[in-house]
Amino acid sequence: MEFRKRKLPQFLGLFILIFTFCGHPSFAQQRDEVEGVVYDTDSGEPLPGANIYWAGRPQSGVVSDENGRFRLQKITLPAELVVSFIGFQEIRRQIQENDKPTKIYLRPEEFSLSEVVVSERRPDENVKSVDMGKSVVPIATIKNIPALFGEVDILRSLQMLPGIQTAGEGTTGLFVRGGSADQNLVQLDGAPIYNPSHFFGFFSVFNPDAIDNVSLYKGNIPAQFGGRLSSLVDVSLKEGNTNRIRGEGGIGTISSRLTIDGPINDKVTFVASGRRTYADIFLGLSSDPNIRNNSLYFYDLSGKVTYRPSDKDKITVSSYYGNDFLGLSEQFGFGWTNWVNSAVWNRTLSDKLYLDVNAYHSSYNYAVYFQDEESGFAWDNLFSESGLRGELVYMPKENLKFHTGVHTQYYHFSPLNFAPDENSNLEGITTNARNALQYNLFLSSQWEINPRFSAEVGLRKSFYQQIGSGVAYEYENGDPRTGVLTDTLNYGSFQTMQTYSGWEPRAALRYLVNESSSLKASYNRNYQYLQVASNSSAGLPIDRWVPADRYMSPISSDQYSVGYFKNLVNNRWEFSVEAYYKDFQNIIDLKQGANVLFTDNVETEILAGRGWAYGAEFLIRKNVGSTTGWVGYTYSRTYRQIEGISLGQPFNPRFDRPHDLNVVVNQQFNPKWSASLTFVYTTGQAVTFPIGIYEVDNQRLPLYSDLRNEDRFPDYHRMDVSINYKAPDKGRKWRGSWNFSVYNVYGRKNPFSYQFAEILNETINFRPTSDNPVTTRRPGVVKTYLFTYLPSLTYNFEF
Repeated sequence: MEFRKRKLPQFLGLFILIFTFCGHPSFAQQRDEVEGVVYDTDSGEPLPGANIYWAGRPQSGVVSDENGRFRLQKITLPAELVVSFIGFQEIRRQIQENDKPTKIYLRPEEFSLSEVVVSERRPDENVKSVDMGKSVVPIATIKNIPALFGEVDILRSLQMLPGIQTAGEGTTGLFVRGGSADQNLVQLDGAPIYNPSHFFGFFSVFNPDAIDNVSLYKGNIPAQFGGRLSSLVDVSLKEGNTNRIRGEGGIGTISSRLTIDGPINDKVTFVASGRRTYADIFLGLSSDPNIRNNSLYFYDLSGKVTYRPSDKDKITVSSYYGNDFLGLSEQFGFGWTNWVNSAVWNRTLSDKLYLDVNAYHSSYNYAVYFQDEESGFAWDNLFSESGLRGELVYMPKENLKFHTGVHTQYYHFSPLNFAPDENSNLEGITTNARNALQYNLFLSSQWEINPRFSAEVGLRKSFYQQIGSGVAYEYENGDPRTGVLTDTLNYGSFQTMQTYSGWEPRAALRYLVNESSSLKASYNRNYQYLQVASNSSAGLPIDRWVPADRYMSPISSDQYSVGYFKNLVNNRWEFSVEAYYKDFQNIIDLKQGANVLFTDNVETEILAGRGWAYGAEFLIRKNVGSTTGWVGYTYSRTYRQIEGISLGQPFNPRFDRPHDLNVVVNQQFNPKWSASLTFVYTTGQAVTFPIGIYEVDNQRLPLYSDLRNEDRFPDYHRMDVSINYKAPDKGRKWRGSWNFSVYNVYGRKNPFSYQFAEILNETINFRPTSDNPVTTRRPGVVKTYLFTYLPSLTYNFEF
């Protein structure tokens, strides 16, 4: 992949012209339309996907957008406006000639067993939209999926979709279409989260009670987003109820949660949410002091304030803070925190022009300490990203929309500090800070060319600078792989150390075969200027993020995909098949035995090469009725080829899993009782098993082949079930429900890890003594598994 240095002002001139065009008076001309916003009466939140039309003319209606907004061509007034949405009571309103933009509230219908809807989008959106590789999983559906320890988890629910794979048992890391976990942009209200997990990956940082919407893009990522190769997980905190104070929460097996929201006044609403585990409380009840003095917990807090100073403005400020800690007595401690802050201003400039501004700051840090007279230490690190995104949305016609804007980012990677205790025999280590700036300009358009053809075309331009203060190293023959240092270069604050830039075109096409089926195709190019250098595929809190520099070029990917989408039985059933091919350039991996945690010369431990992935994803989904759910199957292959690894031959990374089957079934028996079932089957992880044994200092050690990941774990499969009981409402303010779930219901012992060691006296952990000597020894494999069947009970409530 070729990168050229370009002058920023030249390209900026093009966007000045674009913004000048957007500011042309023709943009402010009023169209002969009626506009408004549709809200959910109970929650006070905007209602996307509502149908709006004039009485007697449903064929010329429109659908409200993601913010509940709509614009409908006028007819001779006065006339009757009809607003409807599945699961809500239809409303009809008389519109007069001089009526201004209006708010319309829809009230949910009473429970109807034959019309249980689990989709928060237009019933035919999967066919009619240009989107490919996009999935929206309603929060209500996520809460019904059986969960580990009864903890409803957003990221683990996304793993049930085609094209998304996991690192192993219990983890929330996502591996999307051949990409590694660090190639996913996970963001909350527009702010990135660098470690979106608790408990070493067993739970995600998102409290489902506080979440409004979750969207996953794994194919055609919109031009306004970038910086990652494989996917975008876009999570939004919900806004406060405008009508009354309300709350919801749950008391579970290992944690409890509470969310409260409501109005502060007629223009301001709030949401406040908290969650905490209490494993440490149970540890404190133990009679064993070695257990009683241990600590193990996580908690998270989130909040959002929404201010609507006028009908044309909305300002939201949100914040998230999460903390994990593991302590063994008072001798060892390990903790990490996420702190994410975001402010968003939405402004309606005219009936065709909208402005969105998003400022954010996200930081992540971890700390480890060990108290010991001879080898005690304290070790900590922090990195952060601050950004500002401005976006204009212009809708000159109902069938045409433009997005344009700019996004600036500042990365700061603090020095890694390893400080031995006063009397420790260890040596201190401090690395140099790393900083970078990134500028992104984007422009995209969505155009319904005619009733059959729609297109979305986008272009993103990214500029990246590694800046000081910092240090760069020079090596013999300019090759860091030699490890021979020849010079050290020091750079002052904000002095440019290295620059890269890249064009990122995107395009998607949709051809409507008929009202219930369509063909789609898309192409995406993305650049990523940050990578994780790690020996672990599962993702650890101490993973080393490294920015692009003079030796490590940014990675890029080109993805091509095609798909067929079909709805059946009046949109009650969806069927889709998508095929993709993805090509990676400058992808990195570590040398055999590399250690990058404490070195300032990371480039000496890294090798770069290419990769590719391909696959086909099948999905059949039922959205309406007493029985809902989906079946997804993926066939995929992922390869890497890097000189210096596996003899330079193509190899599979650990997350290459050719076959992946997921089944989700939700059954509503009556208003009180419901049940859910999930089943997962995947090919086992790719691993390297030893091919022999050799002796060193009277120790027998496993011998490995030069070829990487030629073996596999056994296939993974698991079934989870849950039963829900909801107490009758009867008009009471307090509404409760019970959830009983069993994780891994038939007790499958899926391997978490393998250890290759000598088995002494046919005992795994045999310790020889003078009275009990070694009599037999043989090479063996020790399999570790985490869970068999695991029941949990949760009480959920609303008030």
